[in-house]
Amino acid sequence: MKIDVVMPKMGESINEGTLIKWHKKKGEKVKKDEILFEISTDKVDTEIPSPEDGVLTEIKVFEQETVDVGTVVAVIETSSDIPLVGAKAEEKKDVREEIPTTTQVGGELIDVVMPKMGESVMEGTIIKWHKKVGEKVQKDEILFEISTDKVDTEVPSPVEGTLAEILFGENETVGVGVTVARISSSGGIVKPAAREKIPEAKSAMAQPVTESKINIQTKKSESNKFFSPLVMNIARTEGISTDELEMISGTGINGRVTKKDILSYIENKKSREFEYVAEYKTEKIPVKETIVPKSEAGEGIQIVPMDNIRQRVMYHMVNSRDTSVHVTAVIEADMTKIHNYILQNRDTFSSKEGIKLTYMPFISYAVIKALKEFPYLNASIDGNNIVVKKFINLGIAVAIEPNGLIVPNIKRADEKNIRGLARAISELGLKARNKKLLPDDIMDGTFTITNYGVFGSLFGTPIINQPEVGILGIGAVTKKPVVVEVNGIESIAIKPMMYLSLSHDHRLVDGMLGGKFLKLIKETLENFDTSIV
Repeated sequence: MKIDVVMPKMGESINEGTLIKWHKKKGEKVKKDEILFEISTDKVDTEIPSPEDGVLTEIKVFEQETVDVGTVVAVIETSSDIPLVGAKAEEKKDVREEIPTTTQVGGELIDVVMPKMGESVMEGTIIKWHKKVGEKVQKDEILFEISTDKVDTEVPSPVEGTLAEILFGENETVGVGVTVARISSSGGIVKPAAREKIPEAKSAMAQPVTESKINIQTKKSESNKFFSPLVMNIARTEGISTDELEMISGTGINGRVTKKDILSYIENKKSREFEYVAEYKTEKIPVKETIVPKSEAGEGIQIVPMDNIRQRVMYHMVNSRDTSVHVTAVIEADMTKIHNYILQNRDTFSSKEGIKLTYMPFISYAVIKALKEFPYLNASIDGNNIVVKKFINLGIAVAIEPNGLIVPNIKRADEKNIRGLARAISELGLKARNKKLLPDDIMDGTFTITNYGVFGSLFGTPIINQPEVGILGIGAVTKKPVVVEVNGIESIAIKPMMYLSLSHDHRLVDGMLGGKFLKLIKETLENFDTSIV
């Protein structure tokens, strides 16, 4: 029986995916739930398992091709009498992977690929190699470091052996799943291979293409510009030549052209706001731009280039500002009850649970209660539709040294008690600071808490984490004089007080809803039932 394997739907508003790596070749056996291929979308990179046991008899979509959700990408034959056949020559591969620069005699050459590091991350920049070609490397020994828009991390060697080849140098940006190096496994001997002329790239269907389209590479063009596989596929589909692609103003890292850039260009081109004229390639496209004077180093001035993470944070913050209509409301909560409970029980809690008891699990519990009461704060906007999530994936912002920020999520946080939340918060923070987060840890958040109070700030106006519609900022707990009333008599007392600031998207959340949400959090914290801890 033949089983169609389709491009899966990976989330709301996601209508397509890019196939970035096949783990099996045509003719190979595959087990049910064994990883078959990897995909990349605007929201997530993930591995897709085989739906059944069988033989991969047909590959319809090749690496670096982008197709719609539901498109058949491969066929698996479940019959056991199908002969195995080798991978066909027409299978599309990366040019640098197709023609290795080394020959393996004995042992095995192992590809080392650019790993996927989180939601919407489709590429990484190699910032440092820890090994040189010819050097020995142990399994799990640090091989190189990468930087993505989410985090910098160290990549270990998958096997023990000798570093036979480095395909990309430091400060080069590479797509997820692309081979960056090769390791000769133990026992193998690596010899230099004869250099041959690299053949022209061909389309997956072996159709003739124009010279301009052939020049659209997955690596670098003649102008040293990098174009991601997704951008290349859009350009190829829309008939945009290399020269035309070169002239698009990019908003990505180092001026790189993003999906949003090329789609905006295509839309503007179709509406005739501006046109590309092949005969006048030296003429600039009249795109509206803000002219910013270039800063130069001089006496008393130092120019420090932004690192990759800082650039991506900048991009995401500007994008959020331009997407959501931000409104911020502030309320003050009396933390006396929780403060006293922590003082009395922190040593016992630490000895039993092995983690420090803080305000965060209590605040998280109060936020979850409020999200259940007011589900529009746990929603997102898709065009003219409100997407209300029936689950709560609570994001906890974590500061990363020296200058970064990442938001891992507590999945199904509404199913956890105080102790479960405390453990989850501690584990995510530890993983984030030690570069051990998995892609699933930072995907599909529904609401975020950011604790700027840990640095002494009293309150702030946080920016919403897209596509969420709200973010709660937590200020420092400080003792201050407040007016209290007991039996109708007012007096002044010293209380541990904390400001809470809610930034919400006014497109969906009005002041009344935001105010009620904050008030419920305040009431829950001030009257917390500590017997449930």
